[in-house]
Amino acid sequence: MRNNAIFRIIVLSVMLPVFWSCTPQSEEDRFIDDLLSRMTLEEKIGQLNQLDPSWDAEMKEQLIREGKVGSVFNIVGAKQVNRLQRIAVEQTRLGIPLVAARDVIHGFRTIYPIPLGQAASWNPGLVEQAARLTAEEAAAEGIRWTFSPMVDVARDPRWGRIAEGYGEDTYLASSFAAAATRGYQPTIAACVKHFAGYSASEGGRDYNTTWIPETQLRDVYLPPFKAAIDAGAMSLMCSFNDLNGLPSSANHHLNVDILRHEWQSDALLVSDWGSGSDLVPHGLCADKKEAALRCINARMEMDMQGNIYTDYLAELVREKKVSEKQIDDCVRSILRMKYRLGLFDHPYVSEDTPEPYSEQALATATQLAEQSAILLKNNGILPLQGNNLRLLICGPMADQRKEQLGTWVFDGEPARSVTPYDAFRRATDSRFAYIRMLPGLSYSRDKNTSRFKELEQAAQQADVILFFCGEEAILSGEARCRADLNLPGAQAQMMDRLAATGKPVVMVVMAGRPLTIGRQVEQADAVLYTFHGGTMAGPAIYNLLTGKTVPSGKTPVTFPKMVGQVPLYYNRHNTGRPSYDPPMLIDSIPIGCPQFSIGQSSYWLETPTEPLFPFGYGLSYTTFEYGKTVVTPTDGQKNNYLVSCTVTNTGEWDAYEVVQLYTRQLSGDLVRPIRELKGFERVFIPAGETRTVRFPLAPEQLAYWHERKNDCQSTVYLATDTALFQVWIAPDSRCQALADTLCIR
Repeated sequence: MRNNAIFRIIVLSVMLPVFWSCTPQSEEDRFIDDLLSRMTLEEKIGQLNQLDPSWDAEMKEQLIREGKVGSVFNIVGAKQVNRLQRIAVEQTRLGIPLVAARDVIHGFRTIYPIPLGQAASWNPGLVEQAARLTAEEAAAEGIRWTFSPMVDVARDPRWGRIAEGYGEDTYLASSFAAAATRGYQPTIAACVKHFAGYSASEGGRDYNTTWIPETQLRDVYLPPFKAAIDAGAMSLMCSFNDLNGLPSSANHHLNVDILRHEWQSDALLVSDWGSGSDLVPHGLCADKKEAALRCINARMEMDMQGNIYTDYLAELVREKKVSEKQIDDCVRSILRMKYRLGLFDHPYVSEDTPEPYSEQALATATQLAEQSAILLKNNGILPLQGNNLRLLICGPMADQRKEQLGTWVFDGEPARSVTPYDAFRRATDSRFAYIRMLPGLSYSRDKNTSRFKELEQAAQQADVILFFCGEEAILSGEARCRADLNLPGAQAQMMDRLAATGKPVVMVVMAGRPLTIGRQVEQADAVLYTFHGGTMAGPAIYNLLTGKTVPSGKTPVTFPKMVGQVPLYYNRHNTGRPSYDPPMLIDSIPIGCPQFSIGQSSYWLETPTEPLFPFGYGLSYTTFEYGKTVVTPTDGQKNNYLVSCTVTNTGEWDAYEVVQLYTRQLSGDLVRPIRELKGFERVFIPAGETRTVRFPLAPEQLAYWHERKNDCQSTVYLATDTALFQVWIAPDSRCQALADTLCIR
């Protein structure tokens, strides 16, 4: 028997290579293998190098001519891109085209709401359309690779890059990750970032350390990346942070074990700007040569502006510390992306660049800005009603063309922005007797209150005050983290003075993150939160305030009452001593109070545990009534269910409602969150009518990652516990009335 087994092993070892050699290759693989076989080591290393425009022009062109550059970025314009492309295609030995990259984050010329605002629309289909239109504008000027979407699940509004992503929920972020990827491609390559765990940085500070258990990494932070990969994403970007002590650019577990082996992805993996050479200040590597070795061993395939591969890889190959096959594998990914973009057949772009800001782009930008706005409060002042209304428009964000575009805008033109003041003054609306504009403050951080007296006098003459407040664009985005989430400058004092006039105040917030505006919300008669709405923010806000459009946005993140609550997110664990009862706050504790007389539950002395606004929250001009959630087994399918609920529009406005499905696992192998989003749908319901909303719910939607430890080793696996679940359909994460139950056996 033993000899027969040995014989079978020998036969298999001989026949398997023959079998694989007979397997038909795709045309793509044949093309890449042939090209790779003709490349020198230096040409291969050149493909791993991404160059930015800061290099001297002659030196940059010479490096391209020598085949030492695979990609350029921040080169904009068809003529400029074609000039460099002709050098690569016509003046190098093999004629391998460059791929021109750019940070095209939420629009190219036409700017759409920041991604966090897009998430507030809860409309992935519209975001996909915006990404497609963005790709068309960018590609027309030679850009074929965007460093977007950012899909980091962010639970800390102090972190500046929360503006760039789709909020705090894994399911919601995954939906938008896939939508944006589909929209960009195949016109331009999407680059999903930042792989991985970047948003969990300590203290909400950019580039900072993250500590994430493997099960939480897989439950919370990795699914949006997987969703984008499944949608066909051509590339990913390493994150700056170290994850559990190992920076992502050198993280073999992330880049190889998970991305390559487990997910079977062939997407190109590029560093973030210099993140490979950052291994030295991280303290992981003694010098850049060692950094190059650690990065290539972790299969970071393209080096963005780090020069560690061009400087050290050839030497590492000669020293036999790196094999040429390792480099081949990386180059293959780069050539594959260029092939899929069609660059080998069509390397140049037409220099008859079409005009940006198409009618469709501007209409989509307006629609997305409308759907991204969240009505947080309304005492009946909105929509603006009546005749001969005297409006006072004020605040530092009312007429800021550049600031309303938001963070990460390199190519949008502020001159094309339509501000809220523009939209109101251009409107031919008979309900307004006059519209007066007095900013009061010049910019969001302005502390000069000298114009407040004039503002108060103007407010006394007005019927309604529109107060536009928030943050300038530069206060959010990369390296723009905040320890204080209050309105900057003298905006809070300005609101105090406006509220003291007794006139109705509508507060419109334009910001890159949730702000701690509890006092201002109390003072205002209505609050509309618009984030940074992009080129067409003004018309969108005008349409919403005047009732031409009914608000439908919902919060994609939890709004804290004060920064000390952060991180605060809806799908937290309950703890063994949750704060059910109102806690005894610090100012109400009697002097000399016994230690244990004020309760032993999980709360803060300064504020209740409840947020200012919960995840998934948003009002409308109408009202909706939800019926009881009903869970029905699906015939013939074990543990598959249909969850349904009636929703009735009980108001007077036809409107969209974002209907949300939540579950809670009541027991199991590990503690689970108090609620988890499992589905959502934007439903149009005319006034007085009822719609039945249905969601399928299968066991795999209830699965989560478990950990098994054996012999001092641990493995993780995805499984659904045998357990009882609560299930409910609701208008936001806070509502849990009329839930039903199901049991997974």
